[in-house]
Formats: sequence, C-alpha cells, structure tokens
Amino acid sequence: MTTTVTPTDTTDTDGFVASLRAQAQRYHSEHPFHRRMNEGLLSRRQIQGWVANRYYYQENIPRKDAAVLANCPVPDVRRRWIRRILDHDGTAEGQGGIEAWLRLGEATGLTRQEMADDRHVVPGVRFAVDAYVTFARTRPWVEAVASSLTELFAPDLMARRLAAFERHYTWIDPEGLAYFRVRLTQAPRDSEHALEVVLDRCRTPEQRAAAVAALSFKCDVLWSMLDAIDLAYPD
Repeated sequence: MTTTVTPTDTTDTDGFVASLRAQAQRYHSEHPFHRRMNEGLLSRRQIQGWVANRYYYQENIPRKDAAVLANCPVPDVRRRWIRRILDHDGTAEGQGGIEAWLRLGEATGLTRQEMADDRHVVPGVRFAVDAYVTFARTRPWVEAVASSLTELFAPDLMARRLAAFERHYTWIDPEGLAYFRVRLTQAPRDSEHALEVVLDRCRTPEQRAAAVAALSFKCDVLWSMLDAIDLAYPD
C-alpha cells in the first residue's frame, strides 16, 4: 500500500490531526486476514500462526521504545515514554504485555518455547518488524513517536478483536485474552501522550509531512506482516 503525503499548513492543527487520523483507512484492521479473524473464519492453525508471528512484533516493541528513549533529549517525554517498556516487559518476572502474549499463545495450544525461539516466524514478518525497529533507531525521535500513533486506532480494534475471540474462538481459554483487555486502557493513554508530543514538536509543514509519512510507514509494517502471515497460513 502507498500513500501520498503533502505538507500541511502550520497553523492548521485540526487539519494536521485529520491527516494523521486519515491513516486509519490504511490500518491493518482493514486487511482481509484481519477481517476474516473478526468474522470467525480462521482455523485453529491460522490463529496459532498469527499469534506466533505477532509475538515477534511484541517482543521487539520494547526495543523500539528503547530506541526512542535513546534518541530523545527531553526528560519529560522520556519519563512518560518509559512506561511503555514497563507495560511490555513488566516490573517483575511473570508480568507485562509480553508475558500476557505468551499466555495467549499457550491458550491457543502453542508452547512458550516454540514462540520464544521464533521457529514459526515467516521471513516477511521478520523483515517488517526489523525495519520498524531500525526506523526508530535511525530516524528523528519525533518521527518514531509519530509512527506509534496507530494506537489512535487501536482501542476500537482491540475491543472488536476481543469480542470476536470471545464469540467465535471459544476453544481459546478466556484467561488467555488478558492482553487485549489491558490494552483497552493502555492504548488510549499512550496515543494521547504521543499525539501531544507530535503536535508540540511538529510545527512546520515539513515536520508535519514527515510525521504523517512515519505513521504511514507503520501502517505499511503492520499490513505487510499480515500479508506474510496470510500467505504462510492459507487455511
């Protein structure tokens, strides 16, 4: 998927936010694989393949956020951004989003070992996730923050995903769905902070165009992951 990004008027904050939110049309919730998931049309093997490959994304998110911290010179932003790492890694063994995703995998019939050793990760997913981490490490930190704004779309996505799993995939232990429930509150908090940072730091048309392009890139990462998973798990 491609998009054309044009600079926005520096005085038009509403237009800038609208340009960011417009990327929702390219969010992976619209991918055919994701639509079939929400309609209850995926097989056990497809669900397991999605969970195993998505784990590679989950385990790399703290590394992406650490890159933002490393590049960000603003203490207040760092103090708030570090919560994302703690949310994923937890503050102790057996806590955090990565642990919750491992439990989701177990609830679908996967073992921790086969998720942790990445044996199911397909090349397209690995390439997309690694590109995202590299983006956060090498691009200006504000652009990396902007790329995280897919969370503007995540609360509705997460609520629909949770409802779909509870309705259609009853063979999954409900306790394994805890990750989705927690993200219902974490994602709005995180996206609110990221949007504050982007609005404060992106003032020129060029900066705003770069922010929209960064968000577009993140949408491409997520879409490409589902392309690869869909190809690897046709049924």
